[in-house]
Amino acid sequence: MRGKPKDMPSDNYQGQYQSLKSYCLVLFNDDVNSFDFIVENLIGICNHEPIQAEQCTFIAHHKGKCDIKLGSHSQLEELKFEFDLKGITTVICAN
Repeated sequence: MRGKPKDMPSDNYQGQYQSLKSYCLVLFNDDVNSFDFIVENLIGICNHEPIQAEQCTFIAHHKGKCDIKLGSHSQLEELKFEFDLKGITTVICAN
């Protein structure tokens, strides 16, 4: 019988971890904003690396949406507000 991998958090720790990062910010594709504008804002608002921002934008374009950030609800509300100001559609979802 196989045991738990050594790098897996214990059940007690995992519960605490999930409560801290139990939400995700989801970017939705639209026909209004340019690819470059979305990439620029993912870098500026979410602190994504350029390649990560491009990949998220590409996924949202082809699949309709992409998870762009994990965090607490209050952390993601601040980011969502910034995206709303730019006219970029995002939503906070329970993870």
